[in-house]
Amino acid sequence: MIICIVGPTGVGKTKLSISLAKKYNAIVIGADATQIYQELNIGSAKISNEEKEEIPHYLIDIKKPTEDYSVSDYQKDLRCLLDKYKDRNIIIVGGTGLYLKAGLYDYRFTELKKKDYSKYSNTELYQMVKEIDNNTNIHINNRRRLENFLNRENKEKVEPKLLYDNVKFIGLTTDRDVLYTRINKRVDAMFDEGLLDEVKNILDKYGRVRILESAIGYKEVIKYLDGYYTLEDAKEEIKKNSRHYAKRQYTWFNNQMNIKWFNTDFENFNNTLKDVIDYIEIN
Repeated sequence: MIICIVGPTGVGKTKLSISLAKKYNAIVIGADATQIYQELNIGSAKISNEEKEEIPHYLIDIKKPTEDYSVSDYQKDLRCLLDKYKDRNIIIVGGTGLYLKAGLYDYRFTELKKKDYSKYSNTELYQMVKEIDNNTNIHINNRRRLENFLNRENKEKVEPKLLYDNVKFIGLTTDRDVLYTRINKRVDAMFDEGLLDEVKNILDKYGRVRILESAIGYKEVIKYLDGYYTLEDAKEEIKKNSRHYAKRQYTWFNNQMNIKWFNTDFENFNNTLKDVIDYIEIN
């Protein structure tokens, strides 16, 4: 059995993954594009060794910040693990939907047909992408991904098929105001836990690596260190970008996968756990 746990940051995915891993004697595989990288811990809300409770975790901390890692790389790594542990229950947890889509479905990468888009602004590129895929989760400031999308030879949406049997897609959600409050508090906690020092240490050790300048929680701190933001401005930007990303995640998952959503009971998480287990047992 493969159980996929998805949803935005701060909604309880990690807690649910550990609880289900204990019940079903499962391994856990990460599906987060930032948690792939070593030393990016606080800003990515990466699970700690204590939180793992000795449950085997994979595809977390597998790359140095200087190394590139693509969706294609994740596809290969995930499928290798699914084959290796095909006789085990497996839990995949994370918010990077394209990782799940590429790994679990017959998702094929098309060759890029290069075209010069230098004369177009990010806004213009974004509108061109939206005309092709109105539900795109590509951020307007991610120019590389916008251009790559437009350069793909086959832009028609052909729905890929699920490659594995007995896959259950579980989504955790909550009231929007509750989620946004939790996101805001989590960002404040990250700074209390030492996010600023984490970014400085990575900069000192590796320089201005791409992941630092692209990942939410890190790129805003870089701008603070460069003098573009005050520290308070950086915090507010992280909160705003995290809230916007959560909204895009919901849109993407609802349009790309058949997710069974559960409201997280933060007062008594066992209620949420029971609802999820009941669903798993009868489906």
